[in-house]
Amino acid sequence: MNVIERIEHWGDTHHPGWLDLLRIALGIVIFLKGVTFLAGTESLRQLIEQTPIKIYTWGIVHYIAFAHLVGGILIAIGLITRVAIGFQLPVLIGAVFFINITRGLSFLNSELWISLVVLVLLVVFFVIGSGPYSLDHQMRERKA
Repeated sequence: MNVIERIEHWGDTHHPGWLDLLRIALGIVIFLKGVTFLAGTESLRQLIEQTPIKIYTWGIVHYIAFAHLVGGILIAIGLITRVAIGFQLPVLIGAVFFINITRGLSFLNSELWISLVVLVLLVVFFVIGSGPYSLDHQMRERKA
């Protein structure tokens, strides 16, 4: 059993049910953030252009919106949760370390704290998995 399989097994056996409600709420928040990004792609583009890293902004804007929309739904329903989180992690790492931290580490910078909490929750669910109330779990049970 390799490291990834051991992490998945540990996460599946140590997952209380209340964490599934938190996973569903996290997926909904990420999805709604994707909707707001779609509504204001110009403001998202301006945020990305303010970073010191010069990248193809329109491609990144569309990646972020798509990852949040599709990833949020997949996380909420618990389908291929770790893959969906894998697509979210670069976005949230960029949001925390390149976008929001440049505005300062104050309690008034609510976007930084929200991004940081979402990043921590994504890492937690990447390790522990989607839980017993998810489509991943239902598919595994039917297969067995």
